[in-house]
Amino acid sequence: MSDDLTELIKKIEWDEQRLVFREFDETDAWELGSLLVRLARERTLPVAIDIRRGEQQLFHAALPGATADNDAWIQRKVRVVHRFGASSYLVGRRLAAKGQSLGAELGVDPALFAAHGGAFPVRVTGAGVVAVVTVSGLPQAEDHALVVEALEQRITAAG
Repeated sequence: MSDDLTELIKKIEWDEQRLVFREFDETDAWELGSLLVRLARERTLPVAIDIRRGEQQLFHAALPGATADNDAWIQRKVRVVHRFGASSYLVGRRLAAKGQSLGAELGVDPALFAAHGGAFPVRVTGAGVVAVVTVSGLPQAEDHALVVEALEQRITAAG
């Protein structure tokens, strides 16, 4: 495993440990999703944005340039977070570090799961993962970075 990949994995793990809400409800989902839309619009990013709690979609937006394919990627990335309890980017990077890929050897169908960056677990102190926020439409590291940027802003604003 390269030092760069090791450092990236440590950074993603750190982000997941520190980006935790005190509470997260429908209003928080709306505010987080709206922030992501604003950031994406300011940068003219062709993304779809999704926040869901279990099977309930709390927020969804498709900006100019996003396609139905982005929605399919969102579903596949969200399944990874639900299955492994970590961001889709972290799961993918951990697998890459081992020279593995997501597939039957891990008990999943790659047509239904995608260990590509962009889906991030929404954690609440004392409750664990309560939702998933996802961006799709950019290279995976950029999808992931946009979600992390928005989470940092929302969690800081919430105090």
